[in-house]
Amino acid sequence: MKILVLNCGSSSIKYKLYDMSQASVMAAGGIEKIGLEGAFLKIKTPVAKVINDDIPDHDKGLDLIFKNLVAPKNGVLASLDEIDAVGHRMVHGGERFNQSVMLTDEVLKVFVECSELAPLHNPANLKGVKAVSALLPELPQVGVFDTAFHQAMPDYAYMYALPYELYSKYHIRRYGFHGTSHRFVSQRVCDFLGCNIKDKKIITCHIGNGASIAAVKYGQCVDTSMGLTPLEGLMMGTRCGDIDAGAVTYLQKKLGLDVDGISDLLNKKSGVAGFSELSSDMRELEAAEKAGDERAILTLKMYNYRIKKYIGAYAAAMNGVDIIVFTAGVGENQFGVRSGVCHDMEWLGIKFDDEKNDAVRSEEAIISTTDSKVTVCLIPTDEELMVATDTMNIVSKA
Repeated sequence: MKILVLNCGSSSIKYKLYDMSQASVMAAGGIEKIGLEGAFLKIKTPVAKVINDDIPDHDKGLDLIFKNLVAPKNGVLASLDEIDAVGHRMVHGGERFNQSVMLTDEVLKVFVECSELAPLHNPANLKGVKAVSALLPELPQVGVFDTAFHQAMPDYAYMYALPYELYSKYHIRRYGFHGTSHRFVSQRVCDFLGCNIKDKKIITCHIGNGASIAAVKYGQCVDTSMGLTPLEGLMMGTRCGDIDAGAVTYLQKKLGLDVDGISDLLNKKSGVAGFSELSSDMRELEAAEKAGDERAILTLKMYNYRIKKYIGAYAAAMNGVDIIVFTAGVGENQFGVRSGVCHDMEWLGIKFDDEKNDAVRSEEAIISTTDSKVTVCLIPTDEELMVATDTMNIVSKA
């Protein structure tokens, strides 16, 4: 079965075409600057190239992708009829979706109702669905929701201590994000270690420009660090993460900011980039740290401390932890972050192996010692493969 996976943003489309008989990637790439000057399609595989074009909307963008999939030169399909289904990464499914589903008119209506909770992401996801429907109306489409995995959380973990009426009327609660990644790596680490996820307490650390941690107890998510929006939780590339709500209202008054202004400050001008005043790129921060830059040193201490603190909290929430997983861009590649988080955690049963840790990037590996009570692993995430797998399973049963 051949599955096309799409991740549509407001001005971008990322895609991967899978041959699920071998779970292999046949083609991959993405479109940037949709509706803007300088739009282009970047093809990563099978042959790398960049195609500049006028791409006013998602319909034209997907049409360009489809044409290149069947192009006589360097195309990978003889016909678009070879595509069996499309799987969409969809951000916010609210409380209505706790698993991936076939995208019907009824499902899309509910998804649109969730757009208020993710105004930047859900409408963009919907554009991709509609564009596929316009170009290939008979092709089955499946939605895989970022929030679905976290719907297993108990109410005492996802509720905020606000007037209950605000939950009843506006569904203000913790939803969590990166769920597809947390689901993938929590299962994959158990496959890698040869154990049963139903027997394990796992803390998954998805550490990238956006970052979140999840507590996964016997295969079910019981808590996660992101909340109603992706702003809550860890210190991130440009997001501040946890902050006293009183500080937010104080800053609004002091700086004379409206709602959009304070949102821009907290989401786009804070975090690693805002505090360090250097960069959101952890490689640049680590280079500055080695050069003795005091702000870079403090930034990284803050960054690692918050991850460490959440790990401790989630170990308490689950009454222990068996496995800790690092994944995503920073988690997979910055060995200094992994080391900074895991040292001085012997009380939890972690014995960290610096030699193993320093030797691995973006590959499956155990980075704790053989006698460590808690197994610490690096597991590269593959959200697209998770989307493709869900899509295949749902379409096969239809």
